[in-house]
Amino acid sequence: MGEVLVGTASWTDKTLLASGWYPPDVTTPEDRLRYYASRFPLVEVDSTYYAPPAEQTARLWAQRTPPRFIFDVKAFSLLTCHPTRPAALPKDLREGLDPAGKNLYVRDLDSAIVDAVWERFVSALLPLEDAGKLGAVLFQFPRWFPIGKHNKLYILECKRRCEPLRISVEFRNRTWMSEENQDETLDFLRSYAIPYVCVDMPQGHPCSIPPVLAATADLEVVRFHGHSDKWTSRDIYERFGYRYSSEELKEWAPKLCELAGHTSATHVLMNNCYRDYAQTNAGQLADLLKNMPACTVRPPPATPVRHPD
Repeated sequence: MGEVLVGTASWTDKTLLASGWYPPDVTTPEDRLRYYASRFPLVEVDSTYYAPPAEQTARLWAQRTPPRFIFDVKAFSLLTCHPTRPAALPKDLREGLDPAGKNLYVRDLDSAIVDAVWERFVSALLPLEDAGKLGAVLFQFPRWFPIGKHNKLYILECKRRCEPLRISVEFRNRTWMSEENQDETLDFLRSYAIPYVCVDMPQGHPCSIPPVLAATADLEVVRFHGHSDKWTSRDIYERFGYRYSSEELKEWAPKLCELAGHTSATHVLMNNCYRDYAQTNAGQLADLLKNMPACTVRPPPATPVRHPD
């Protein structure tokens, strides 16, 4: 039975800060991270999707969190085939580009620039890896990324380019997990020991992926996106503003424990990030898992731990 780590996707969302979840005296980014890490053993960094992180930032994340705290990190949008703002690229790599110009894709850039983006992205996360605090780099591919040889090869390229960091993969194109392709997809990921990111999300949309729990590596990741009836809204708070009921979480707990029986570690992340919904549901789910027979849940430290920066 592998260990289960429960956390949330983000600790800095503006609606979370306004919700009152943080104590009144916890007001700085440093103190918020320390406080969060006293409540949960795992967090997902989503800001790295919008812009590559700085190495010093990752070093501070490592220093400001207790031993065995884990960060999962979302891959930069350019690397996951999403449109990317020119201004999100490092300043020295966007010479000749209009920072306010149209969104870019990998295919729009010189290969030397793409290589540099990869190298800097990976290098920036090495402080977390060196500290033993990096779980996986999440590659969430878009709805226009269907199953096929070309895209399988790109996933393997992502795996190679990220070494020594490990990657995990989440799909938003239904062809990967359709009834006829599901076994092929999972066998492909399993053959390269790439964690499949299981999702709970609204169904009936072009990007909907069924909630299939499957172990394809010694690490597995499960992300909860909620069931908002406004999933197609451009307002992210309407899309993810969903609070899971106790009954829904009770249905998930035994399934997660069963998945953990096939892995060394299972990362469970609440991505219903609106106000304190994710933090509340993550705490409820962790409590349920603790009471499941033979389910090992990693506890957070009892109090914030301070490390010199």
